[in-house]
Amino acid sequence: MTTSIPMNAGDGVYSYSKNSHLQKEMIDGAKEMVIDAIIRKLNIKIILSSSNTLRIAELGCSVGPNTFSAMQYIVEALKDKYLLYQDQVINFTNNIPEFQIFFNDHVTNDFNILFRSLPFDRSYYAYGIPGSFYGRLFPSRSIHFVHSSSGINWLSKIPKELVDEKSPAWNKGLIHYVGASNVEVVNAYFAQFEKDMEVFFNVRAEEIVQGGMMVLITAFSGYIRLMRFFGSSLMDLVNEGKLDESLVDSFNLPLYYPSPQEMTKVVEKNGLFSIERMELINIKSNLVDEADAKTLMTSLRSSIEGVIISHFGSKIAEEACARTILKSEEISEWMKVNNEKPSILFVALKRK
Repeated sequence: MTTSIPMNAGDGVYSYSKNSHLQKEMIDGAKEMVIDAIIRKLNIKIILSSSNTLRIAELGCSVGPNTFSAMQYIVEALKDKYLLYQDQVINFTNNIPEFQIFFNDHVTNDFNILFRSLPFDRSYYAYGIPGSFYGRLFPSRSIHFVHSSSGINWLSKIPKELVDEKSPAWNKGLIHYVGASNVEVVNAYFAQFEKDMEVFFNVRAEEIVQGGMMVLITAFSGYIRLMRFFGSSLMDLVNEGKLDESLVDSFNLPLYYPSPQEMTKVVEKNGLFSIERMELINIKSNLVDEADAKTLMTSLRSSIEGVIISHFGSKIAEEACARTILKSEEISEWMKVNNEKPSILFVALKRK
């Protein structure tokens, strides 16, 4: 099971719905590429030959509002693609397709918040699909377009080697592969990502119609190295005697951010999808440009706090996360010195 659902996804002070600024920047940054992929690469002729209803799956939707923004421009792009096709085909008089959007996330996701927030002027029928996207979610050959942003970077589980004292990949004192000097730690993370993506591609290939498309977006740099500050706050609690070090040693964030080369490898190894476009792009980020560490770390907190609570309990998680936010001035200075531009990996795939 993935763990992309913050346990405080609702209306709290650190809720995802109010603080997912980082995720919004990624969705906004990929918008033109998603639209371009639909207009240039999607074979609407094949899709419309079997149905005049286009079905879209949004994997890892959380509770909004970012998911609604993405779905709106995807629906508009599909309408534009249809109209272009209509203009090119003599005597083609089909009505504009109807749209069904299936919002997917874990069973722990608060779908009540999601559906209470649905836009009133939406031009699609909305459905909730609870469950891990590392398993089957939809009937065979039923989905035409899949979108997932900030989703596939969540692993189905933590590699057991990371918490085994006898393993060369034991990640002692750290909570992620970022900052780890041991290459075995990174290798263990990638091995799990490779296994997960093989399953992911196999089940999506069952669900997506021939010629259907899938767009995957994940962070690559500019944000990732900031994860280490949460780990340093946990170690501060260890050094103050408020937390057992073994609890930190047995915890790792189940997040992996693939490079273009790694993503190419897993797609080609699976063989069920063709790569229509893969690109690492810099995106506009006010959070990074302005070294707005407080907002950025609050956004990261809204995403990862759930897994920290699950392992350490709410009291330790709250204190560790609060301490990290209090380091905002230090983190801002670090961001200015490192000046790493944020980038995302954009992947457009077509079902063979």
